[in-house]
Amino acid sequence: MPANRAKKWLRDRPEIEAIFACVCDLNGTLRGKRVPVDHADNVVEGGMRMPLSVVGVDIWGEDIENSELLFETGDSDGLCDFTGRDLLPITWSNRPTAMAMLWMRREDGSPFEGDPRRALGRIADRYKARGLTPVVATELEFYLCDPSGDRPDAPRSPVTGKRLDTDDVLSLDELQHFDGFLNDVYDACAAQGIPADAAISENGAGQFEINLKHVGDPLRAADDAVLFKRVVRGIARKHGYAGTFMAKPYGDRAGSGLHVHFSLIDEKGRNVFDNGGEEGTPLMHQAVAGLLATMQENSLTFAPHENSYRRLMPGTHAPTRAAWGYENRTAAIRIPGGSHKARRIEHRVAGADANPYLVLTSILGGALIGIENGMVPPPAIVGDAYRLDLPHLALDWASAIDAFARGKHVPEVFSRRLQTMLVECKTQESKRFGRHVTDFEYHSYLEVV
Repeated sequence: MPANRAKKWLRDRPEIEAIFACVCDLNGTLRGKRVPVDHADNVVEGGMRMPLSVVGVDIWGEDIENSELLFETGDSDGLCDFTGRDLLPITWSNRPTAMAMLWMRREDGSPFEGDPRRALGRIADRYKARGLTPVVATELEFYLCDPSGDRPDAPRSPVTGKRLDTDDVLSLDELQHFDGFLNDVYDACAAQGIPADAAISENGAGQFEINLKHVGDPLRAADDAVLFKRVVRGIARKHGYAGTFMAKPYGDRAGSGLHVHFSLIDEKGRNVFDNGGEEGTPLMHQAVAGLLATMQENSLTFAPHENSYRRLMPGTHAPTRAAWGYENRTAAIRIPGGSHKARRIEHRVAGADANPYLVLTSILGGALIGIENGMVPPPAIVGDAYRLDLPHLALDWASAIDAFARGKHVPEVFSRRLQTMLVECKTQESKRFGRHVTDFEYHSYLEVV
């Protein structure tokens, strides 16, 4: 039993003083309570209570004004179930602590439909009912920043003391200069069971990418991505940096993406995308068609913030149009080359700032719609997708919010509760951003227009 295993884990580690009991909100932020270790039974046995609305607060952690959920339930509590993942040691804190991953249910025992992890669980169950298991891997890009100034800047090399000032893609020197940070990240990932794989120095100064290995459980894959982001931020602080997964922290440097690779395995362990050749099976094509059909209306889950749309610009290796192709990184959907046994789909739209649970729900849900309806995709593109006349993704935040609110296929993937909560959350955030005038606007217009 997971609860018994967690209790044994704590008995074997008497130095642990407290547990951070966490649920994941719509923005991908972990929220919860710091619980003394002698109250651990309440955490791992499903007795902890938190308001259901905690998973729907805005990016600043504030309640949604006039929320349907608040008025309908009176901001009632829900119960937090232990997900069963082992307790996670936090190696970057001052005192020995651990973290417990939870998800929410209602008082009557039913899963709370507004919990983003529950949304992904529903899709995983639908695949299971068809005898299929998604095998998922993620690639996460992030920047290390110097947080000492008014605005973040590229970090200084721990070896030379010089500030990074070039976009030194795939630089081995940059990896070696920051090996203390990277080694601590890999150690923390190993301690938390996060399957971190290759690390590379990416296109921007101080930008890195670490791939997480394929796992045959989409919930586990999303957990890994959420936890990895927290590890990077925690270890970065330990080394005197800030770690950011903003989609576009610098206007003149590369954005950061969350790329998702997935295949489907049947009950006999066979990859149902593999036809022995390069083109993939008809079922893979159906999945691609479903992804294309749902991509525009699900843009909000891939690009959930005002800053997200600075990344989605033509010519930046971030896709702006709904298209697919073989070994084509300008397309939103790429079918990688290599052995036919590993035939898979790469979804390249999401920014690193997106909530991994919602991203995987949109991707796997869209693919499932294509499979269930026998959809057929348009021909795979060849060449530069930015130059072709293809359907656009949402061009701005307001359009994405509206598309998600009105999306034809959204209710087939997400519960009405979560759809409403995400629209309300993002509408509130958008209104607040709209009330702020930037320094650049004053500089450009104040005494000119």
